[in-house]
Amino acid sequence: MKKIVMLVLCAVAVLSLAACGKKDEAKGIKIGLICLHDENSTYDKNFIDAMKEMQKDLGLSDDQIIIKTNIDESNACFDACKDLVDHGCNIIFADSFGHEDFMIQAAKQYKDVQFCHATGTKAHTEKLANYHNAFANIYEGRYAAGVAAGLKLNQMIEEGKITADQAVMGYVGAFTYAEVISGYTSFYLGAKSVCPSVTMKVMFTGSWYDETGEKEAANALLSKGCVLISQHADSMGAPTACETAGVPNVSYNGSTVKACPNTFIVSSRINWSKYYAFVVNSVKEGKEIPADWTGGFAEGSVELSDINETAAAPGTKDKVNAVIADLKAGKIKVFATDTFTVNGAKLDSYKADVDTDKDYTPDTEVIADGYFHESEKRSAPAFDLRIDGIELLNEKY
Repeated sequence: MKKIVMLVLCAVAVLSLAACGKKDEAKGIKIGLICLHDENSTYDKNFIDAMKEMQKDLGLSDDQIIIKTNIDESNACFDACKDLVDHGCNIIFADSFGHEDFMIQAAKQYKDVQFCHATGTKAHTEKLANYHNAFANIYEGRYAAGVAAGLKLNQMIEEGKITADQAVMGYVGAFTYAEVISGYTSFYLGAKSVCPSVTMKVMFTGSWYDETGEKEAANALLSKGCVLISQHADSMGAPTACETAGVPNVSYNGSTVKACPNTFIVSSRINWSKYYAFVVNSVKEGKEIPADWTGGFAEGSVELSDINETAAAPGTKDKVNAVIADLKAGKIKVFATDTFTVNGAKLDSYKADVDTDKDYTPDTEVIADGYFHESEKRSAPAFDLRIDGIELLNEKY
């Protein structure tokens, strides 16, 4: 009995030492997160949830994390940075594209603080030691989700609910620029890989978060014959419109199965906890943080939700898992140039706007080895091609 007690005490001591070591390693780290909206936005909720996941994984205390919500893309972001620095933060993240110039301004003023910005484009040209951009290869996730959508269209065709030429998807987008274009194109190409007759219509809202506008856009797409809807916008507007109409839906940034049990198929998301942890560990170890960082399925930075078997076509899970395995292995190139055309022509060269300027000047060759090299020249998407098979119903910048 004494031996058992001693073993238990030793085990407890080892665990205690490990916990103390973890806390000691994190000592001196304080993190700020600036969010455009709050947890009512699926986009911002994804960043907030990831911060909590990283906090748990690295054993950080609550007083080492400060989250600021509803910080718009204005000088309010710079003010939030100043306040976070005043509260001792030595790492500051921001989650929205329009935060970038204010983050750069803060990085120039507070050179001992690391500023890390999601979706931005300027870190590789600004060349500041304490300013960084990050993204993930979410086009991989959207492609895999598109495969699930294409399988659903095939099921609808086989059951006689639609004809092959009625396999029209709708897509609710926020703005007409590369991040959104890259997303809806990869989704479409995933669907097309299993349902060759698919076409898609896209409608933009001009806002990242506009529940009324997103619902109206989804309903407008339904009225134009779309039989499945996806989105790159941050509210529940499109999913709830689909649930009401009984139309299949592929969401973004997390499962909507609780609110839309009959129509939700699958969702892709970026798991930002991987980048947060990378930055925190780099600061702890005194290592340089790259100007641009990306991760994909292989790094755990891109994820799909569980597939809703109620709405998905039979066999979807197995097929999607096989696609993800091929993406990890590099067997599938999402933007392979033999899978799409532009104005009827296949591309073997394209200069993208990578080194962003106010005139959006094409400056960098991005097609080589038979595919568009997305998020390799910088972390943020640069794919802005308008390929055949996708019709834009409006323009919103």
